[in-house]
Amino acid sequence: MASLTHIPLPLLPAPPSWYPGHMMKFTRMLPSLLTRTDVVIEIRDSRLPLTSINKSLEAALRKWRLERGWDANDPTRRIINAGPCERLVVLNKRDLVPEWGMEPFRLAMTKKCPDQQVIFASWHRPRDIRDLNKTLVGGIAISDIARRYPHTPELNVLVIGMPNVGKSTLLNALRSMGIKGKTPKAFKTSAQPGLTQAISTRLKLSLDPLVYAFDTPGVMLPFLGQGASGAERGVKLALIAGIKEGLYDMDTLASYLLYRLNVLDPISPAYLTLLPEGTQPIIDLDVFLSKIAQRMGMIKRGAELDLSRAATYFVRWWREEGGLLAASSDLQTLPQNFSVAHGWGFDFEWQISPKEFHDVNQKVVESDLASFVQLKMEECIGNYLVQSEKEDRDETNISATQRKKQLTMEAKVRRKTKYARTIR
Repeated sequence: MASLTHIPLPLLPAPPSWYPGHMMKFTRMLPSLLTRTDVVIEIRDSRLPLTSINKSLEAALRKWRLERGWDANDPTRRIINAGPCERLVVLNKRDLVPEWGMEPFRLAMTKKCPDQQVIFASWHRPRDIRDLNKTLVGGIAISDIARRYPHTPELNVLVIGMPNVGKSTLLNALRSMGIKGKTPKAFKTSAQPGLTQAISTRLKLSLDPLVYAFDTPGVMLPFLGQGASGAERGVKLALIAGIKEGLYDMDTLASYLLYRLNVLDPISPAYLTLLPEGTQPIIDLDVFLSKIAQRMGMIKRGAELDLSRAATYFVRWWREEGGLLAASSDLQTLPQNFSVAHGWGFDFEWQISPKEFHDVNQKVVESDLASFVQLKMEECIGNYLVQSEKEDRDETNISATQRKKQLTMEAKVRRKTKYARTIR
C-alpha cells in the first residue's frame, strides 16, 4: 500500500472562548487550596499530553513547591523536607495511544520536566488503578508517598485538570480500590465537559493510611491562543470533547481528524476500515466523506450525498471505537526514498528522512528504536516549552478583551497609589 508523502494541515477557524465563571472562581481559589494539600494529581489526556496542560495553573503549582522547600534551580532537589509535597501527572485513557510511544514519552518528559512524575493509566484497567493507589498509600517501592512520610497523620490530595479528562472517574475508582467492601459512587460523571462546577467535600480514599481527596471543576484555558497554534489547540480539545459541544461544526473536526489519522499512520490509517477494501489513504476531506456516505447509504433529498452526516459519523466513530483502532498502529519503519510524517497521539509529529529510515531499520534492538522515538519527542516537547515561553513573553496567550481588563485594573491601581501619596 502506498504511503502519503505530503499531509497538509487543513485550514482551521479561530478558537472560541469557553471559560465559565466557575472556572475563574476555582483558579482564584487554587493558591489557598494548595496550602492544605500534600499531593497534587493532575489528570491529562494521553492523546493530548501537551495540549491538555493548563498553563494558567502552573504559576500557583510552582509557588506551592517553592514554599514547601523545593529548589527553584533544580526541580529534583528539595532543600527543606518538612512534609509531603508531590505532584503526579496521570495520563488517562492510555488505551487510546500506541503502546510503543509511552516509555519514550515518559523518559522525554523526565528529561524536559523533571518536577513531574508521569504515570499512564486507564480506568478500564484495574492494574493501573492498583498501581496509582500504591503510589499514594504505599506499597513496596521506596518512591511511594505514604512510605516516605510515615509520620504524616493523613494525606490530602487535590485532583486538577482540564474538563472531561476523567478526574471524577479517577476518584471513584481509587475509592473503590482503597476502601474494602462495597462503596457508593461518590461523584457523578459525564461524557460532556463541565459537569463538576464546584469543589467537592473531602472524599476518603484510604483508611490505613488515611488519604483524603478533593474533586475540582475542570478548568479550560481562558484563551486558547492566536494564529494557527491557537486554532489547532481548540480543535484538538473539541475532538476529545474537552470543549462544550456545539462550539465547533463537525466538518471542521472531521477535516482535522482525517489529517491526524494520516499522520499517525501514513501507510495504513485506521479510517480505511470504514472504506471499501483496497482504498488508498486519502487527504481530501470531500472525497473521503463522499466515500463514507456512499458506503453507508447517507443520501439527502435529490439523491445527493449527505456529507455533513458522514462527517458526524466519522467523528463519533473515532470517539467510540476508532480511537482504539488507531492506537493499535505500529511505528512505521519501512524504507522510503522521501521524507514522511509520523506521530504519536495528537501532540507529537515529526518528519523521518530517508537516512533516518535507513538508520532506524538497522536498529534491530527494540531499545534503540525507543531511543530514536524519545529523541523525536524531546524535540517536540522542547518546541512546546519554547513556544509557551514566547506566548507568555509576548502576551499572545491572552485575548484582546482580557488585555483590556488588565490595563483597566493596572490604571485603577496607579490611581489609588497616586491618591494615597497625595493625602500623606
